[in-house]
Amino acid sequence: MADQQDPFREIRPYRDQEVAEVLNRLLYNDELISAITGYQFPNASKFFGWALKPMVRIALAREVGEVNSIAEFQMLVAKYMEKMIARTTTKLTVSGIDELDPEESYLFISNHRDIAMDPAFVNWVRHQFGMDTVRIAIGDNLLRKPYISDLMRLNKSFIVNRSATAPREVMKALTQLSQYIDHSIVQDGQSIWIAQREGRAKDGNDRTDPAILKMFYMSHRKAKRSFSEAMERLNIVPVSISYEYDPCDALKANELNALAQDGAYEKGQFEDIESIVKGITGNKGRVHVAFGEVIRGEFETPEAMAEEIDRQILKNYHLHSSNLIAAGRGDDTSAEEQAEFNARLESVEGGARDILRAMYANPVTNQDKVKG
Repeated sequence: MADQQDPFREIRPYRDQEVAEVLNRLLYNDELISAITGYQFPNASKFFGWALKPMVRIALAREVGEVNSIAEFQMLVAKYMEKMIARTTTKLTVSGIDELDPEESYLFISNHRDIAMDPAFVNWVRHQFGMDTVRIAIGDNLLRKPYISDLMRLNKSFIVNRSATAPREVMKALTQLSQYIDHSIVQDGQSIWIAQREGRAKDGNDRTDPAILKMFYMSHRKAKRSFSEAMERLNIVPVSISYEYDPCDALKANELNALAQDGAYEKGQFEDIESIVKGITGNKGRVHVAFGEVIRGEFETPEAMAEEIDRQILKNYHLHSSNLIAAGRGDDTSAEEQAEFNARLESVEGGARDILRAMYANPVTNQDKVKG
């Protein structure tokens, strides 16, 4: 009966009335407290963790004591986000946001470079312009630890089931996801962020997977809507996020090099978590978030629509000094910018170096093709 009343209970973000219980659960999660203690006191925690953890728990309880809603939790996140942006970026800019209606809900489909920061920057710039934050699609492969799932769902994330393998299970999960996205935008009036493909574009080539668009359409077949009608309901807006420097560039280059050399790459158990932490804490240089135009018009197939999303993402991608230097067009860049890029190249060896250079050069090549 509960499922009929709340068909999205297993995947949706938490609601205000669930906040207190979830926060209480987090305060007594020893793994989370240990992780925070280790982050705050990297040296002392090795020897005095037993003494520091109770202090960390008390401090955390004090911080979340007044939090009773999702909005209040996100204001707490915003405080830390502001510090992180000040520490790890030299400049954050945005374009196209003034064309969005603050009262309208959109489906933002963005390129995917960083696990946590891509949707975080979209949320941050919307917050700065007085707009509501978005609901964030996140794969269950990143939620192996219950406390991470809790934290993400408090921050308006909803779960994409990627662990289902049986065909019937997969169909059920995809249909539920399709229904939830439509329900969020049309019924709840809540915008959504989703990546244009599963997994990050580690080689710097931003391409939309038509399978994502097929998933959006799954829940519309019964209503006999055409593909174009279904997509129009969702108010799709392509988003390009560009980082002058990718904190995970060396990790990505080494992974792609291993794949090229050995034909396989064995990912460590918590490698995704390490990438999230590095992406949050690492130097990003300048960051630009470009919102495209709402996609309107007739699209016969998901492939045709994917082409339009790609066209906007590649055209609106803001090219930084790192991209121009990598593509051999850095004549107008400073000696300091060239030295910074060369230092990044030297952080990897052999074939990984060519891969890292291509990672930064590909957006230039792709934009040339689009502008044609």
